[in-house]
Amino acid sequence: MTGIAGRFFASAIIYAVLGMTLGLVMGMTQDHSQMPTHAHIMLLGWVSFAIFGFFYHTFPSTAANRLANVHFWLAEVSFVILIIGLVLIFSGRPAGDPIAAIGSIGVLASMILFAVIAWPVVKG
Repeated sequence: MTGIAGRFFASAIIYAVLGMTLGLVMGMTQDHSQMPTHAHIMLLGWVSFAIFGFFYHTFPSTAANRLANVHFWLAEVSFVILIIGLVLIFSGRPAGDPIAAIGSIGVLASMILFAVIAWPVVKG
């Protein structure tokens, strides 16, 4: 797997390890306050990013599109911002709310961009 597909899948693996590590830490400390953060890391970071990687690997012509690179960076940066915001929120710091909101908007925008990239392939 190379290019954008490989980058998405590599980051998915990193997020899987981070999410599982957070889950293990929560279990060991019996502090499950970061459960929503854990869920977001696992579902958005591991699952969605892996799916993006497989999509771009399966349909390499979509990966050659400049929008695919924009999708990658928008998704990555927005995801990290979202996770930072969630960690703050579930640590009892309300200052995380606007950070998570910005990250969430970016994640949604990246998914809409992915839909624009993927829809022609899915449609046809």
